[in-house]
Amino acid sequence: MVGGKEALGRDLVRASYLKGEFVLRSGKKSNRYFDKFLFETEPDLLKRLGSHLAELVPKETQRLAAPELGAVLLGGVVSMETGLPLLLVRKEAKGYGTSKQIEGRVTPGERVTVIEDVVTTGGDSLRSIQVLRDAGLDVIHLVVVLDRGEGGEDNIREERIPYSPLFRIQDLELD
Repeated sequence: MVGGKEALGRDLVRASYLKGEFVLRSGKKSNRYFDKFLFETEPDLLKRLGSHLAELVPKETQRLAAPELGAVLLGGVVSMETGLPLLLVRKEAKGYGTSKQIEGRVTPGERVTVIEDVVTTGGDSLRSIQVLRDAGLDVIHLVVVLDRGEGGEDNIREERIPYSPLFRIQDLELD
């Protein structure tokens, strides 16, 4: 693997770390932001992230899941790396065609690991996990590229979901 995890962290920061004034999905304001689309749309970086994330997926996982839109590419690359099938979780059921909120083959009882991009409070991840649980799936793990260190890990663990961030904000060298 080119450069290992430390080099990947530096490249992630270089590609996607922004300073300024931002409003996060949680509604909080921040002077720093990781633009996931800047790291997810770079093929080399995406491939390397997929390889590292795949190492965090528990062996007992039968299927992966990725919330739209931000984690879809990550889920795809981890799926290709592991050979595990992938589910896509919509924010809401589509109002046409099959009207599904989960795309892909849903087999109740399967053990699922969710792949996420950036976690702040964990609210969006928990919403996706609930959609999967409501469909009868057993969510066994949440794997994340970056934990911003703003309460997400505590909220996720409170729901008794094993949690593995590839990076925590304090792990990265920010300028």
